[in-house]
Amino acid sequence: MVSKKVVVTNKTGLHARPASNLVAFCKNYNSKIFLSNGEKKVSAASIIHVLTLGVKTGTELEVIAEGEDEATAVEDVVKFIAKLED
Repeated sequence: MVSKKVVVTNKTGLHARPASNLVAFCKNYNSKIFLSNGEKKVSAASIIHVLTLGVKTGTELEVIAEGEDEATAVEDVVKFIAKLED
């Protein structure tokens, strides 16, 4: 298991469009990827689960991956979240 934290800087947080893009991006990896906001941990492969986190601007997320490409997955997902646009 590998994890890394990232702060969401997108001015509208993870609403439907960026959350959908994130879920699609995460499906490119063989590892299971999770997002945690400290209170709740959800699968990054489910748009519904990601939206239930209620991520707003300034929220610190922990990206967690378990599997054969976990290190690459975490680094890439953290970069993806850091570059999210509205």
